[in-house]
Amino acid sequence: AALPGAAMLRRSLWLCLCLCSCPGRGLRVHEYLYFQVLSPGDIRYIFTATPAKDFGGVFNTRYEQIHLVPADPPEACGELNNGVFIQDQIALVERGGCSFLSKTRVIQEHGGRAVIIADNAYDNDSFYIEMIQDSTRRTADIPALFLLGRDGYMIRRSLEQHGLPWAVISIPVNVTSIPTYEMMQPPWTFW
Repeated sequence: AALPGAAMLRRSLWLCLCLCSCPGRGLRVHEYLYFQVLSPGDIRYIFTATPAKDFGGVFNTRYEQIHLVPADPPEACGELNNGVFIQDQIALVERGGCSFLSKTRVIQEHGGRAVIIADNAYDNDSFYIEMIQDSTRRTADIPALFLLGRDGYMIRRSLEQHGLPWAVISIPVNVTSIPTYEMMQPPWTFW
């Protein structure tokens, strides 16, 4: 079926962004990084995130199966109640309460391999926030990614509904190797 004009243009631009990225040279500013939820099955989609602009590390390793653990408390501005589960995993954190860098440092101090910070505006399904260094001279070594609020909300909601402490994800995912018709994108996000 043919896509309407605007949808076709958006998909073409998205495909161009995917194909124009340079694998093997690290993720640069204004690029997207993709991850796929493997479990639970009701959110088995490929999600889009953006890297922090001027802090944090890059993914030098592809994790075929790693836990995405929602931080407790969700804003991760201090000591975590579930920090032991974040050790060697990836944390899902919610925006607000402190700077993006502060959240990243908290997850790093708990041994997390990366942090995905979801917008706290649960209805945000299209606007990516540019995560920048705060006014301190602190640094962080782990990758920090920004996730749309709707995506973060849907992941957390699914985990709560299934009574699960974490999702299993694959990150990063090279979407250029996946035919467009096979891409499983969240149905609530317009591509």
